[in-house]
Amino acid sequence: MLQGTFIILLSFLGMEFIAWFTHKYIMHGMMWYLHKDHHDHSNKSIFEKNDFFFLLFAVPSWLGIMFGAMNDFDYKFYIGVGILLYGIAYFLVHEVIIHQRLKWFSKSNHWYVKGIIRAHKIHHKQIGKFESENFGMLIVPFHYFKTGS
Repeated sequence: MLQGTFIILLSFLGMEFIAWFTHKYIMHGMMWYLHKDHHDHSNKSIFEKNDFFFLLFAVPSWLGIMFGAMNDFDYKFYIGVGILLYGIAYFLVHEVIIHQRLKWFSKSNHWYVKGIIRAHKIHHKQIGKFESENFGMLIVPFHYFKTGS
């Protein structure tokens, strides 16, 4: 049980790097045509072509959970669960809290939430493919957490 929890935690944390890398080099690279509408400030639809990327992470999660369960709940199961938990966190933080695509919560005054929102606003300040910065979601540069940044 402890080993499974450790694998879930490592998988969750590893997903922040994988999400950063995917965002910077794939979404702002060869698959910009799918991600571009996420940066289009005139898009008022609840759905975006960018939403396709959830499959990029959902499929490995599902396969890990399925194949891990088929093999007596080996490490693949726990990796899949870690990816799933990161996906849930991503949805809640990015879609619900930052972009407020679903109006479940009002904006928070918590220092951490304010910091990731500041960093994400800087990311969206530039609408071009190459001009953006701050590609992470849960981990952003420290200076965004300082008041007045």
